[in-house]
Amino acid sequence: MSFGEVQVALAEQGYVAGDRLAMALHLAGALGRPLLLEGPAGVGKTEVAKAWAAARDARLIRLQCYEGLDASHAIYEWNYQRQLLAIRAAEVAEEAQLFSERYLLKRPLLEAISSEEPVVLLIDEIDRADEEFEAYLLEILSEFQITIPELGTIAAQVRPMVILTANGTRDLSDALRRRCLYAFVDFPDRETELSILTARMPGVEPLLARQVVGVVQALRREDMEKVPGIAEMLDWAAALSGLGVNDMAQAPEAVQASLVCLLKTAADRDAAPREVMDRLIGKVA
Repeated sequence: MSFGEVQVALAEQGYVAGDRLAMALHLAGALGRPLLLEGPAGVGKTEVAKAWAAARDARLIRLQCYEGLDASHAIYEWNYQRQLLAIRAAEVAEEAQLFSERYLLKRPLLEAISSEEPVVLLIDEIDRADEEFEAYLLEILSEFQITIPELGTIAAQVRPMVILTANGTRDLSDALRRRCLYAFVDFPDRETELSILTARMPGVEPLLARQVVGVVQALRREDMEKVPGIAEMLDWAAALSGLGVNDMAQAPEAVQASLVCLLKTAADRDAAPREVMDRLIGKVA
């Protein structure tokens, strides 16, 4: 799939990709390399993997990272209960049979490596996991294989497309970065975000779409605890449209009530009283 075809394929899934991101996806696929997407929360990094899986008609396997994540939850573990039942039922003639694929519980990483069909493996928010967990990933990201001491090495029959995301919670290791192509995903400019809104919600009135994007872009420049992301922008537009609002300037009460979709902390909500919203709407009307 060429660079231009990547953009078209993503657009068909409602994802508007800039030139750099589209090129990064193109090269990751062409070179068979993992792609690390870094950027602030809410810019749509996870949606890249979802849209790319849909565009390629591939299964999406997602590993959500968190502090304390270990191999048993990410790669594999043995089904000890089933092994114990087999022993009691005298179904196992020797110990080696206990450690066969029959008793293996595949977690997301092993599931992706052993898949016989095309897969997009999303390793989401890798920077939330401990540094030690990154060591588990190195063999997968460089060799696309997993070593299980009791079984040996399981290599990918169909190499998965691997997309990692990071929000900058902590620095990632050089070893991890060396194994990946890299793209920084930032909040879109006004025209791109307007394109995203119209692609996802073509029924929204043009004036309302411009107002929603303009206000959200203005709020992101304010000192906020949680900057509204693209998902919040889309939720707000859907809420306003569902309330029958075509012009925010003519429906101030609905605008204030619908901020529950956009602003996610009490401090941010208090920082956007009616007079502030009226001022922001006036600038983009």
